[in-house]
Amino acid sequence: QRQLVESGGGWVQFGGSLRLACTASGFSLRNYAIGWFRQAPGQEREGLSCISPKDESSYYVDSVKGRFTTSRDNAKETVYLYLNNLKPEDTGRYYCAADFGQCYTGSYHRGSLYDVWGQGTQVTVFS
Repeated sequence: QRQLVESGGGWVQFGGSLRLACTASGFSLRNYAIGWFRQAPGQEREGLSCISPKDESSYYVDSVKGRFTTSRDNAKETVYLYLNNLKPEDTGRYYCAADFGQCYTGSYHRGSLYDVWGQGTQVTVFS
């Protein structure tokens, strides 16, 4: 009964910012790497970032590096994704996912590595 729930999505103006949250129930995030993904209709899911459970090291794909930041609060069983300087191409449904252990430095963006997924939260960037 491990579950993840995303929240914080919405409509954001071009250049704006948004904070997404991923909260766990049924298990503790203390030992899990948390990845963020997004998917637009008709397109493949895109891995965005990963944050490790112990040293909290984080990794980002080039398309969001410098604009998105992920952090975690293990006491609250929550991982955050801060989206800054948003662009229309950032529009999509955002998902968090859990993988036991540390982030894989070279393959954290591969969705097949993750065991638990949330239902997603929609982010729409307009201008």
